[in-house]
Amino acid sequence: MSAGASNGSAAGRVPLVAVVGFPNVGKSTLVNRLVGGTEAVTAAEPGVTRDRKRLATEWNGVAFELIDTGGIDLADEAELARDVQAQARLAIAEADVVLMVVDGRAGLRAGDAELAKTLRGGDVPVLVVVNKADRPNDFGFTAEFHALGLGEPLAVSATHGLGTGDLLDAIVEALGERPERPPEEEEPVRVAVIGRPNVGKSSLVNAFLGSERVIVSDLAGTTRDAIDTELEVEGRRVILVDTAGLRRRSKVAGTVDYYAQLRSERAVERADVAIVVCDASEGVTAEDLRVVETAMKAGCATLLALNKWDVGETDIDDARARVARKSRLRPAVITVSALRGRNVASLLPRALELADRAAARIPTPELNRFVADVVARNPPPARRGRRLKLLYAAQVGESPPRIAIQVNDRKLITRDWAYHLENRMREAYGLEGVPLIIDFVPRSGRRGGSE
Repeated sequence: MSAGASNGSAAGRVPLVAVVGFPNVGKSTLVNRLVGGTEAVTAAEPGVTRDRKRLATEWNGVAFELIDTGGIDLADEAELARDVQAQARLAIAEADVVLMVVDGRAGLRAGDAELAKTLRGGDVPVLVVVNKADRPNDFGFTAEFHALGLGEPLAVSATHGLGTGDLLDAIVEALGERPERPPEEEEPVRVAVIGRPNVGKSSLVNAFLGSERVIVSDLAGTTRDAIDTELEVEGRRVILVDTAGLRRRSKVAGTVDYYAQLRSERAVERADVAIVVCDASEGVTAEDLRVVETAMKAGCATLLALNKWDVGETDIDDARARVARKSRLRPAVITVSALRGRNVASLLPRALELADRAAARIPTPELNRFVADVVARNPPPARRGRRLKLLYAAQVGESPPRIAIQVNDRKLITRDWAYHLENRMREAYGLEGVPLIIDFVPRSGRRGGSE
């Protein structure tokens, strides 16, 4: 093992540390321990991690990213296993340091020796991490792993944290001195690709990227982590997030997919825009609309992508009418084919445009003129001889936009008229697909809301 920066990475880039190893040796548990969280999916069954996932951390002032990968079993010839191996190899190719994690309790296995042989052929520093040394007496597990020929093995317990400080010191030493990453001028736009299982989310992400960066399989539920990938679209930074399929929580309770579901929901909460992928052969289903509702509640602007359009027979006008009728967000519906590339190039620019609209502010004089015009064209209905008066409007928030309107009496507001005002505002300011919050504030200063 050599110390110092490796593989000629560009100055200013955050260094990458790939975590690889045989299935079920505790890689994701170790990653969670090193980053101080529970972002990587873990479970007792082997093979839970399938894609490669980046997680940022730092130690003694040195920032780096850990790449959690699926288990590598070079003897497994199954198609999905080969896809997992390909993803792990990509992580190794990108990395500045590799952590090869082995199971101290299981001892040295043939699979470990095969992987070590592959790693010895590279020019990237490799640290052998002997996991599951849960007691100080277990640190003797490391002796037989000297045979891998990758230097002094490090004993750790990912579950209890033993030895992880020494491991972090070794990672920093292997990374060597690096310049700090320059500050970014503009925050990236986060775009989450969400939807029901097996509608083609990962295929669409791969079509965006032009390479198979995430695993695509006909098996439902292949993606279990939310996977961030950075790219540039029209000169702007975009973080693209591929997520696990969203189901009703009651259907995944008590399974490993439940935690993947929670991470998908958190990914939506962090996103600026969600691209909801639907299967064109099925049309826009009630479950698809439930996913749209999830994005709206998270304050996320939304587009609908009817994928597999080349094999589907959905009536697009009927689909758009159904979405407009059933969803308050009224998101745009775009037909795409991830397989053939149809309309794929237009989706991310549309997502950026939607993010900009969600972040825009409406000048107060213009907003008040708009509200007065809506009232003049369609006055609120009178209640018990009294009519609602809208006295003053101002935008008080963005992403999503929030409008406060002072009224004479909040009890005079009807749901239908509040929806009418919301819809006219969407039409006037291009807010289809953008969550819009309108607070009706009583003149006394008490606040109430219609969302």
